[in-house]
Amino acid sequence: MKAGADVVALPAARSRVHDFIALAKPRLNFLVVVSALAGYLMAGGDTANAVRLVLMLAGTALVACGASAFNQVIEREPDGLMKRTRLRPVPDGRLQPGEALVFATVMSAGGLLVLAAGVNLLSAAVAGATLLTYALIYTPLKRRSSFSTVVGAIPGALPPVIGWAAASGSLSPGAWILFGIVFLWQLPHFLAIAWIYREDYARAGFPMLPVVEPDGRSTGRQAMLYCAALLPVSLAPTLVGMTGTAYFAAALVLSLLFLVLTVKFARTRAVRDARRLFFGSIIYLPILWILMIAGRI
Repeated sequence: MKAGADVVALPAARSRVHDFIALAKPRLNFLVVVSALAGYLMAGGDTANAVRLVLMLAGTALVACGASAFNQVIEREPDGLMKRTRLRPVPDGRLQPGEALVFATVMSAGGLLVLAAGVNLLSAAVAGATLLTYALIYTPLKRRSSFSTVVGAIPGALPPVIGWAAASGSLSPGAWILFGIVFLWQLPHFLAIAWIYREDYARAGFPMLPVVEPDGRSTGRQAMLYCAALLPVSLAPTLVGMTGTAYFAAALVLSLLFLVLTVKFARTRAVRDARRLFFGSIIYLPILWILMIAGRI
């Protein structure tokens, strides 16, 4: 009887581990960590100091995972109304809000402690600002205003600043150029998601732009304008001496291709073009980081 109970308990334990992993959204936060690494390298961080680099990446990852968990605790009720989120661990009842909250707190506090003790106080302060603006400002605002998308782009754009602060101990203009790139990149990315899942957002009571203006004209126009603004900002690293001319040429082509996707979406407002824009945005940022880092070496 005991052996049978052990067999049953093992899959159950594994299932709970998977639920906590889902709460942390590691796949989504992978790009956060990559962006922090890009900021570290672009600031001239010492790659020979492997311990410092690993601690920076680990601390950033823990804070990002904690922020994702806080978001799921706060939004558990509307998440339960949306098809794409109703099977998340908390709205589905596999994890209780209390234990998810403890998990979020431990992850976030652990990440901030790693950054403060193992890297520097400035990187921990930027990570703390990221956590607070995401969990306490952006997440509640999603239920009140379509402007939340713009507000949410602020914490989303801070990971490269964390890396920059970790490497240099300062927030010089280069850090804010990287912030501007990620800030502007996020808006077409999120507007595409909002258009694809607009019925889901409406069902959950989120006043996203495609919900409050269902014809999609404003959604397409804003995606296009933000992407157009991204183009010159993406070229700024060369203009301020952070990268060479090869990056400038490659980034120009890449950003123009991204703009083409937004223009097509703005023109058709078709779900297929929103999906192309979404996938294009996922490809755009990692390639831009690679080009930028290669242009600095």
